[in-house]
Amino acid sequence: MARWWKVAVVIAIAVPALALRILGVYPAPLVGMLVFGPAVVASAFLLVWAAEAAQRDISGSLATAILAVIAVLPEYAVDLYFAWSAGHIPQNAHYAAANMTGSNRLLLGLGWPFVALLFAWGLRRRGERPRGVQLHEGRKLELAFLALASLYSLIIPFTRRLAWYDGIVLLAVFAIYLWRAAHGERREPELIGVARQLGELPRMPRRIAVSALFIAAGAIVLMAAEPFAVALVAGGKQFGFDEFLLVQWVAPLASESPELLVAGVLALRGHEDSALGTLLSSKVNQWTLLVGSLPLAFIAGGGAASGIALDARQTEEFVLTAAQTILGFAVLVDLRLAVWESLALLVLFAAQFPFPQPSVRLGFSVAYAALAAVLLIRRKASLPGIARAAFRQPLHQ
Repeated sequence: MARWWKVAVVIAIAVPALALRILGVYPAPLVGMLVFGPAVVASAFLLVWAAEAAQRDISGSLATAILAVIAVLPEYAVDLYFAWSAGHIPQNAHYAAANMTGSNRLLLGLGWPFVALLFAWGLRRRGERPRGVQLHEGRKLELAFLALASLYSLIIPFTRRLAWYDGIVLLAVFAIYLWRAAHGERREPELIGVARQLGELPRMPRRIAVSALFIAAGAIVLMAAEPFAVALVAGGKQFGFDEFLLVQWVAPLASESPELLVAGVLALRGHEDSALGTLLSSKVNQWTLLVGSLPLAFIAGGGAASGIALDARQTEEFVLTAAQTILGFAVLVDLRLAVWESLALLVLFAAQFPFPQPSVRLGFSVAYAALAAVLLIRRKASLPGIARAAFRQPLHQ
């Protein structure tokens, strides 16, 4: 059955937000969240479909990396707005850090287990023995750069700021990652749903359709990201919610939901490497491109040249996010995410919410670090292979 109606529905969801922006109308916070939030989600669906279909023309690890970047563009748009506007609205620096740490922890603490558990359930439905996700050898590249970024991130809590030089280093890590991914092995993409229908079009119509979806999604993101961010903060204040937590969890969950849904469908269909591999690449992108862009956006918006200062709460959140990332690397160092490891990541992630106290959250950071140390010691034989993946001579096609 043709799936073009899904594209029409998604665009229709975004139309009210576009109409309000064109008319210059900023509604009440609750209405703004209900109008601009779905528009951000709609743009993410369009980006995911277009980026996946584009893999017909750009194959290999580079396609996965580019897909992962594009799929989280709505998330980047919201976070970069907070960072840029913090130059003249100082409290928005607080929200930029919240959004960044929330999106990173959500992807690893919820997204990775979501894929692994759905994959195991899919195997059980087909009468096979449930097991964890096994990644392809080529995923060592993502793990190598995730480790590099994680090691550098340990410096930031000590300086208590996201400085311009942090941005330069992390963006350089991301650029090298893309360059290495461009020389990776080539594999045929596994497309589903609308992306598959787009991918099966003849070359020229496919490229026109993909370009049109990219343009439409970009326009929606540019027009909806700012009012959605403003509505979240204003809504939190109006209704007595902690706006820090709204920005930290609601915005990332909305903007990353299409990517999580696509990964979930791939997992159910048994495409384990594509499902988890895309989320792994997204984690690399968020921990390099997103974090590295924030201080530069802050400076570009008129903020201090020294970068974004982190207060006690932001520093604590960054430490917790860095510790979780290191555990994520340790869990995947053997290219396998077992069911019990998925459950452990999910439980540790969920257990943080009832305990906002700094001492308890720092305790979670210690727990993450201790578990990571144990796993890395037990799996130390896998570390040299991952290191070689970052520095070995690129493959020539």
